[in-house]
Amino acid sequence: MTEIENTALIMIDWQQGFADLDYWGQRNNPDAEANGARLLAHWRAKGAPVIHVHHDSTTPTSRLYPDHPGHAFIDFATPADDEAVYGKQVNSAFIGTALEDDLRARGISRIVCCGISTDHCVNTTTRMAANLGFEVTIVSDACFAFERRLPDGRVFDADLVHDVALASLNGEFAKVCTTDQMIGGKCD
Repeated sequence: MTEIENTALIMIDWQQGFADLDYWGQRNNPDAEANGARLLAHWRAKGAPVIHVHHDSTTPTSRLYPDHPGHAFIDFATPADDEAVYGKQVNSAFIGTALEDDLRARGISRIVCCGISTDHCVNTTTRMAANLGFEVTIVSDACFAFERRLPDGRVFDADLVHDVALASLNGEFAKVCTTDQMIGGKCD
């Protein structure tokens, strides 16, 4: 089995509902979608496995509730007919889905993650994948985060949230690299 066959790109929660900044707050990395599109195009051109994950909120007022227009994938991340799609109701793409079993059945041992948001679903999916024994890479500039607030009123800007989430994963749960590094084969 080749590296192409045993490495899957997992596109996490590239959904229209995350564009509502009045709802979610300020975000970082305005180039995340363009980098995600480049990464996806590269993966498809290689003929390597692509997997899409979307969040299926159980809260009817959520932008990610299945009946809400925000539940839909953003244009660049619309799955092709031959690409697997998993719906999840929690942060990890491995909980309540057949993702792990399907990856193992296909002989996939390495995954590359990108998506929304760096500190929630990308983070949780990465940690769980690593704990399950998969080799994980996160493409840092094909992800973004939102600002976060503590109950005491302190606000942490989205760049800080994004960077700290990546730093906490790098070296223990995943390798972190950029889109250019991944496409150029220099993500070591």
